[in-house]
Amino acid sequence: MLFLIFLLFFSFYFIHSKFNCRNWNKGLNNTYIENDIKKFGCQIKIPKICPYKIGAFFLDLSKIYNIKCGKDLAGKEETLKFSDSPYINKNTTKFGYPLTNKDPMCLNKPTKKSNIELYVRKNLLDMDNKKLFHDGKKNIPEIIADFSKNKYGELIIDVNYNDTLSKERKKLAKKSKPYTENILILYFDSVSRSNGLRQLKKTFRFIEKFMSYKGYSNKWYPNEKYHAFQFLKFHSFRFHTRGNYPKIFYGSKKGSNITRITKYLKINGYVTGFSNDFCQLESCYLPHNMSQEEISDHEFIICDANKKDINSMLKRCLYDKINIGHQLEYGIQFWKKYKNNRKFLLIINNDGHEGTLEVIKYADQYIYKFLYDLFNENLLKDSIVMLISDHGCPMPSLYYFNDFFQYEDSLPMLYILSYDKKNITYDEQYKFLFQNQQKLITAYDVYNTIGHLIYWNSYKKIKNKEKSHKDTPKSKFGKSLFTEIDSKRVPSDYKNMSKQVCVTIKKNTK
Repeated sequence: MLFLIFLLFFSFYFIHSKFNCRNWNKGLNNTYIENDIKKFGCQIKIPKICPYKIGAFFLDLSKIYNIKCGKDLAGKEETLKFSDSPYINKNTTKFGYPLTNKDPMCLNKPTKKSNIELYVRKNLLDMDNKKLFHDGKKNIPEIIADFSKNKYGELIIDVNYNDTLSKERKKLAKKSKPYTENILILYFDSVSRSNGLRQLKKTFRFIEKFMSYKGYSNKWYPNEKYHAFQFLKFHSFRFHTRGNYPKIFYGSKKGSNITRITKYLKINGYVTGFSNDFCQLESCYLPHNMSQEEISDHEFIICDANKKDINSMLKRCLYDKINIGHQLEYGIQFWKKYKNNRKFLLIINNDGHEGTLEVIKYADQYIYKFLYDLFNENLLKDSIVMLISDHGCPMPSLYYFNDFFQYEDSLPMLYILSYDKKNITYDEQYKFLFQNQQKLITAYDVYNTIGHLIYWNSYKKIKNKEKSHKDTPKSKFGKSLFTEIDSKRVPSDYKNMSKQVCVTIKKNTK
């Protein structure tokens, strides 16, 4: 009898310790979500059960099956058997990927047959056929699959520096004064705030070191002027990317007559880069009928017969490393080759788009090294870095059948790392960023923040995006994070915001 009581007590203790949500509301630098409902209109409810604590033990399938990039993948023959490209000899050991940003398909209304994966397979290029490039028939690829050393292959990346483009953008840059010369956005589809902290440990230890400051004094890097901010109540609109992505980069819902933020970046002298590992047409642009001025100057979309499905619960490998390893290599090349230009780089990764919440952990070491190398080589000077996701839990899974799923899905992550601007006081730069960390933030605010970074002082004069004035980097539904945001803002202020996880009060409550 005593043994049975002990067993029941131990079982209860074990289950409680594994499923409780202690520290779920904890942020970086020993901070927590503030839930004073009189001070903040949005009081975040805390889930009662957090099953990921025990789920991690048996849902890390990549570890259980010992998945390794490289030899686990099919080789050249598997990759090429799906290709009917007229530009490739099946006996070649090197084939190039076509430049997707040079393809007019992204500019037109899509059909069921028009997708990026199909386009890439139909346009693989034989790198041994020099006539393809010398005669100007095809653009020189930036991505080459090389099978000359082994049958498993490796991916060779070489971003094509465009000197003419660089000079053109430098001329445009002289006409405007932005807040920052460089904007880097790391966008992770389907990663919640809490799961990001749980799985990207090295990355967030790096970010956290820039949060231990008072004024300009940083105890970790006293000689550096970087400051990091976390937005603990960043709230998604929908449980899928289509309901969030357009608001971040278009400042509006999905539609055909809206303008991508890329246009305003180019006008103000930024060279633009883009990478996505979601191999579908929507990895170009969700709203269609885009103009050439809205497409990135350099673009790398991972499309390969070997790739894992977008919803795979295993590592997503491309030859010798996981997808994001190649994406970040592309990114750092882009960043270095346009070192003397204003630049904007958007990297979208989908490792979090699966039901176990475990695959994203394998991206951690790559993201950390990418940021650390940029910082260590002084390449983040005069830069803003955003780590952002669009929503949390993406897929029906073990976590889908309790309210934990809703909390995770509604609260994605948003962090900003900023380099101090000369001749701008600390209060002007960071006063509102600091205050807004505990306020309800939405994708529209991110869009307005990017617009504010591009135009800075002249941003106040720009009209809001309305029916009569759609072509503007300023959405009427949001505010820049560099400005004051209403503390009593609540999800019900937005007609199309679903899955609210706030307990709210009326705005006139004293």
